[in-house]
Amino acid sequence: MNETERHFNGVVVVCFIILQSDYHFEYTDCDVLGSRWRVAIPNKPETCTGLPDPVKGTHCTFSCNDGEFLDMRTQECQKCVAGTYSLGTGVAFDEWDTLPTGFISHGISINFGDTLTNCSNSTWIPKSDYIASNTDECTSTLSYAVSLKKPGSVSFQYFYPDNHMFFEFYVQNDQCQSTDSQRRWMKISESDWDYHYVQLSSGNNVLYWRTTGFSLAANTAKPVLLKNIAISGVSYTSECFHCKPGTYSDKPGAAHCIPCPANSYSNKGATACQPCEADKYSGIGSGTCLQRLPCKTTDYFYTHTTCDSSGQTQLMYKWIKPKICSETVEGAVKLPASGEMMACPPCNPGFFSSNTSTCEPCPHGFYSNGTECSECPAGTEPVVGFEYKWWNKMPSNMRSSVFSSEYSSTERSTGRPKYLITSFPHDLIEGNERVQLSRITFVFETKCTADCKLYFMAGQNEWSNIVESWSGTMGKQSYSYLIKSNNTVSFTWGFQRTGIFSMIYSVHLTNVIGGVASECRQCALAAVDSDSACVPCPPGHYMLNGTGVCKSCPSNTIIRPEQPIGKQACIPCGPNTYSNEGRSACMSDCTLALHHKGEMLNYDFSPLANVIGFQSSPRFTSKGLQYFHHFSVALCGTENRALASCLENVTESKRDVKGYICQSTVVPSEVRGQSVVSSQPFSIGDSLIGVTTDFQFDDISSLEVYLLTTISCKNGRSASIRLRCDPTVTLKNHVSLPSNCSEGTCDGCSFHFLWCSQYACPLCSERNIKEIVSACIQGIQRTTYVWQQPLRCTGGVSLPPQKISACVTLDLWLKFGVSIGTVAAILLITISCYFWKRTRKLQYKYSKLMMTAGDKECELPAADSCAIMEGEDAEDDLIYLSKKSFFTKIKSFSRERTSDGFDSVPLKSSAAQEMEMN
Repeated sequence: MNETERHFNGVVVVCFIILQSDYHFEYTDCDVLGSRWRVAIPNKPETCTGLPDPVKGTHCTFSCNDGEFLDMRTQECQKCVAGTYSLGTGVAFDEWDTLPTGFISHGISINFGDTLTNCSNSTWIPKSDYIASNTDECTSTLSYAVSLKKPGSVSFQYFYPDNHMFFEFYVQNDQCQSTDSQRRWMKISESDWDYHYVQLSSGNNVLYWRTTGFSLAANTAKPVLLKNIAISGVSYTSECFHCKPGTYSDKPGAAHCIPCPANSYSNKGATACQPCEADKYSGIGSGTCLQRLPCKTTDYFYTHTTCDSSGQTQLMYKWIKPKICSETVEGAVKLPASGEMMACPPCNPGFFSSNTSTCEPCPHGFYSNGTECSECPAGTEPVVGFEYKWWNKMPSNMRSSVFSSEYSSTERSTGRPKYLITSFPHDLIEGNERVQLSRITFVFETKCTADCKLYFMAGQNEWSNIVESWSGTMGKQSYSYLIKSNNTVSFTWGFQRTGIFSMIYSVHLTNVIGGVASECRQCALAAVDSDSACVPCPPGHYMLNGTGVCKSCPSNTIIRPEQPIGKQACIPCGPNTYSNEGRSACMSDCTLALHHKGEMLNYDFSPLANVIGFQSSPRFTSKGLQYFHHFSVALCGTENRALASCLENVTESKRDVKGYICQSTVVPSEVRGQSVVSSQPFSIGDSLIGVTTDFQFDDISSLEVYLLTTISCKNGRSASIRLRCDPTVTLKNHVSLPSNCSEGTCDGCSFHFLWCSQYACPLCSERNIKEIVSACIQGIQRTTYVWQQPLRCTGGVSLPPQKISACVTLDLWLKFGVSIGTVAAILLITISCYFWKRTRKLQYKYSKLMMTAGDKECELPAADSCAIMEGEDAEDDLIYLSKKSFFTKIKSFSRERTSDGFDSVPLKSSAAQEMEMN
């Protein structure tokens, strides 16, 4: 808009000239007839005069073809010029240097009680070719609003490798109605970029891409990547889009841009690609060229040509494509000369060299060590699987790829970190889920000059759960992983390198559908005849080595999951457990009998048999996200009981882990319309070892525990549940974790739990009952039975009912007792008097004898009769005794004495004559 001044009669007049660059054209909303008007909209709000008048616009159904745009001035479709492109009735977003106009990204803050987490910086970040989501536990949303004049669609490519992230895409229409909740959750990427397509209704549509991270471990979650977003149904586009760097369009009317070939580049809006200089290189679709570094020995590889009829092969050296190094700069290595002849390496076990000098699999029933196939002898069967230890070429059932990623902050010479992915998908032979179904073993080595990491993953796709990882330089070693499911399993090795290399020397997978055999093993025979077919031994039987005869294992044993040959295949169950019907696992029927201090204690844990769940104390991430460790336990029970289950509900796969004990991480959230988000499930114990009161059993330390183990840790995860008798606890799931290891474990492999319950007490018996007898009241006596306190038992016997019996009252018994006592006292007194008198008579006889002896000294007196002679008085009285009683002494004081002072003592002899003694 230009401003000029003119003077008329002293008055200054300011005139505004409207330029075409000061405004743009837009269409009004369509009316019910599909008509609309073209109006001019000023680019600056203060401009309100001099604009072109509205004119009638094109019909609302009008649209341009691909490669065309609608010229709003002429209201006619025009072809896009070279270097630009157009979708005709849509818009496309394939350049992410900045956030395109119309897109909005914001983080949603987290509020847990009094804690408010600021998530304003958790937004989607443009990364040139794509846009990346947040990686923390905040919720980040990317949205775009579009008005469709007719039904259309939206499509985009995404890369979603981490199940520790929520990722959803949904659309809201004019009525704020969202996409079906079951279809809005995106699937985990199988290997590389996935394509997603959704139809859109006419009218206003708001597109939402939303992510929430739930990675609670040391490593952050991997971001979700988006690119190539295309929306159709906008009826027209009023402009063409410039080709992004690395692409070009050389003709007018292009519907899309063409990527530049390798070793060339282009700038934005290019009509042709420019070649890189001789000392630089670029990949396909690159906007810049990079400097070539000196070639190293790691930049080339060697292969073998097809073996000829003489068993010779030619050694060929080739540069790794695309070649990004230079041979001419100082310090560069040269490509070794090809053509050296050498003996053909053998085929891998289970294969043989055919007439065409290629390795072919042996037919069924045959085996080989890599040279020629041999039929398994009678009474044996092939051990099917895959064993790769010669790498002349990549096996047909394996593939390798390299891709750039956002998962590392380090940079390679190519400008972005790389992942080397090798996948190995296979169907496993069906078997019992309680036992080992298959095993994969591989030998590897890593050498790194900087940070590097090797991942081993297993699951239903290449980006499945990480089983194990190794960081830095690792010496040559072997690793084995057991599989216990019948699903198709994909094994993946991912090497994130910034240094030299990672080497996998050999891979051995057993029990595979469509596998080959490198050996044969003894099998059980259907009949005694050695030519009969192989059959599996019945459950609970092992095979005698070299005979093919099955023999029953001892009672209470299980069979090893490998081929059961020899008696050592029978594994005895642990204490207080028994084998199931299929002899595949040891179980407990929830009962236990123990000898303790000479007594038999019986336990019944049946009330604790149902699956229970409990949680650890709340924990928080650095962002303030609250989470818990959730445990599920199935203590004991019958073989067909429900097992403990831990679910992962972050992704659509909803992986479910079952066992005796399992753990998952739960986060209170309403992100997915559910109260909690459960992720990272894994089994803590999937086999029962024993029930014991010993402090240590099978290298597991605990007391009064159920002992279980699993195979995830190097020496197997183990869990001990200590059952403690507490009659005051009525809850069945009162389980606590160690105070010094609030997550239930301190090393990630040994878990300990304390389960307090009244059902952990022994069953009550008669020894726990106390008898209380009441007094006899009105001839009735009551006997009451109560539990001895403190009560340390549960269940068992019941208290007997109160017993009532007849009795005699206390008054009658008292009278009877007094009477009996009185009679006994009288009888005792009578007997005492009788013997007292007899004693007095003997004393009298003795005194008389002594006095007679005193008359004649040295002469013995004549023997008188010591007995009572006939005619003697049996009642002779003893007048005086030398030992006087108390009353006699009193009486003697009152007697008269003779003149000489002596008492006068009258005596009677047996002849009744008196004798006087002075």
